[in-house]
Amino acid sequence: MLIGQSDVLSEFKAGLAEVASTDLTVLILGETGVGKGLAARTLHAKSRQSEGPFVQVNCGAVLEPLINSEFFGHERGAFTSAVSRRLGKVELAEGGTLFLDEIGDMTRRTQTSLLQLLDEGTFERVGGSETLKARTRMVAATNRNLEDMVEAGDFREDLYYRFQVFPLYLPPLRARKGDIPELARHFSQRVGSELRKQIDPLSTEIIEVLQAYDWPGNVRELENSIQRAVAVCQGSRIKPEDLGSYQSRIRGDALEMEWTPLFPSQGGEVVPLEEFERRYILRVLEITNWRIAGAKGAAVLLGLPPSSLYGKMRKLNIQRP
Repeated sequence: MLIGQSDVLSEFKAGLAEVASTDLTVLILGETGVGKGLAARTLHAKSRQSEGPFVQVNCGAVLEPLINSEFFGHERGAFTSAVSRRLGKVELAEGGTLFLDEIGDMTRRTQTSLLQLLDEGTFERVGGSETLKARTRMVAATNRNLEDMVEAGDFREDLYYRFQVFPLYLPPLRARKGDIPELARHFSQRVGSELRKQIDPLSTEIIEVLQAYDWPGNVRELENSIQRAVAVCQGSRIKPEDLGSYQSRIRGDALEMEWTPLFPSQGGEVVPLEEFERRYILRVLEITNWRIAGAKGAAVLLGLPPSSLYGKMRKLNIQRP
């Protein structure tokens, strides 16, 4: 469900509802973290294919030697490691929706394979001779400018026009800040329920802080920030100093994560950023009983790899009592 009632989001929802009942190929455009995957699932739920499967493919993650096998499957003996028949994503999505995420990351070879599928609606398993019919709805998404990629020769022009049948643009969070209160309340209550922690309704001060920030990571960044705030807040009330995000940066040959508070301290104790970060990490470690890794560990709550958290603990001289 796409949360929010802003004019720009309402316009997007209207377009989504309009095309859902058709069999048209849909392209969802938008920055990273705006919710393109959720929009694709919403489209599927409203479509005639809703009773069928929803199958997602991250196009940039498909290894080039396995492209055709990933999409179309293969027969036993098609290549050395093909010890049995394997169905591809197209067949697995039969009667439902095939969601091609980040199509701008596809290699030229993947683009060629996909173009044939869209043009003819048929395919063959690798190592097979039978021509099969594709019976699936195609929905794609990207955070890249495909028109610029076509001009640069990085994306096939004919494939670009196949995906331009019904494009929909999902605006970034900074363009629909009116949706932030509803999103923040939803995330805080959901995470509080997951952590079995009672969370008070968000204060006007907290909402103002959230709306004053531009959220370059969009809804995903907001969700992560609320998740951390719920985890580390003392008691049931989220305070401004509980809000923040980690930004990655390269220092030398190492990737470091730097904590950035959304709300500078006002009227209370003002401490250096490094000390603020140290205290924040300590609070998370205390909440997780000093568990670092795992689904309920401090690293997950902080959005860090365990190795990075260990590195920050050494740097900030954080030791378990």
